[in-house]
Amino acid sequence: MSLRGEDRPLVGRIQRARRWRERLVGLLGRRQLHDDEGLWILPCNSIHTCGMRFDIDVLFLDHNLRVVRTMRDVRPWRFAAARARSVIELAAGSVDRLALQSGDRLHLAARPQPENYQESPA
Repeated sequence: MSLRGEDRPLVGRIQRARRWRERLVGLLGRRQLHDDEGLWILPCNSIHTCGMRFDIDVLFLDHNLRVVRTMRDVRPWRFAAARARSVIELAAGSVDRLALQSGDRLHLAARPQPENYQESPA
C-alpha cells in the first residue's frame, strides 16, 4: 500500500496492522522506520511507544481518513490518544517534511505508481 494526499504521493510503503496481535506489536522490535514507510493501525484510537528504539510521528485519522490529530517526534515510552478510527505511524520528521496537518484528507492505494506511470494501451 501507499499513502497519498489530495494531490501528491506521501509515503510509498504502508504496512497494515488489522489483527489484534499486529496492532499490539506495531513497530516493536524494529531498529528504525525509513522516510518512505509507515504502519497503518486499524482500528486504533491510542498508541504507545513502550519498548521502541526510535521516535515516530503519528497521524490519528477519522473514518474518512481525514487527519484529526498529528503528533511529532513521539519518544519511546509515551502514550497518546485521540477520537480516531485509525492511526498511521511514520518516521520522525514526516509530519513537517510532508506538510501534514489536521483536516488533511489522505488516501491509501493498493500499490504505488511512479510519477511518470502511464497505462499501456489495450
